[in-house]
Amino acid sequence: MLRNSVTVPEAKPKFVDTEKITINLGLIDLGHIDLLVEEGFYSNRTDLIRTAIRNQLGAHAEVLRQTVARRTLVLGLQQYSRQDLEAVRKSKTKLRIQVLGLVRIADDVPPALARETIESIAVLGALQASAAVKAALADRIN
Repeated sequence: MLRNSVTVPEAKPKFVDTEKITINLGLIDLGHIDLLVEEGFYSNRTDLIRTAIRNQLGAHAEVLRQTVARRTLVLGLQQYSRQDLEAVRKSKTKLRIQVLGLVRIADDVPPALARETIESIAVLGALQASAAVKAALADRIN
């Protein structure tokens, strides 16, 4: 019996550029939000909340820009592979990671290598790393 073969492309890991947060709102504020959604000003609650946050970030854009520059933060995604950290170890230096956005430490990075090469991590946003690496760096994560 002959069978048709189908090649299924390998799934690539998705880049997650959002982080879920939880907020508590008063019932009247929530009711106002629902009313604006019902009236068609926003497609849903999340749309209103995202818009409000973006408006506030825009209102404080200059202060944010100056603070990022003063604190020498890397904006966006900063990734560290096993190869990157092995190169740091070979150079006999240590990393001080300061990021506004996302820090991603590859899954194949052993906790000992991370501890040996990373002096500190300050992330305003999210840190993605294995539980073992996060545990090894717990005292260095601000």
